[in-house]
Amino acid sequence: MTHHARPSPIPPGTDPGRQVAQLREALRLVERIAGREGAGHEVGLDEAARISDAYDRALPIARRRFEAVAAETSAWAALGVEALLAAAPSKTPRAAAERLARSLERALDQMSRLLDR
Repeated sequence: MTHHARPSPIPPGTDPGRQVAQLREALRLVERIAGREGAGHEVGLDEAARISDAYDRALPIARRRFEAVAAETSAWAALGVEALLAAAPSKTPRAAAERLARSLERALDQMSRLLDR
């Protein structure tokens, strides 16, 4: 019996560093809505390069786990940002934005740790 690896949820050729950079951009937007300052753009570029390099060196199982977390995070982050942007400007949901920002930070930290092993 042969065992075939499950197809990756991220298409081949997709740059994991780019995914992280896009999530960082979403985080910066959410932080602005929450009324707080975020990390600079340069930090995100350094992180993206480090993630891409670590992904290339990671074991296949770590890559698959990273891809799963990245796909799941991208999905709920997009929905969260959409909901925040749809809120009336006078009723900016700062508490919700703060919670989404913390969740994004935790997910990005998790993604980084998955490849640092």
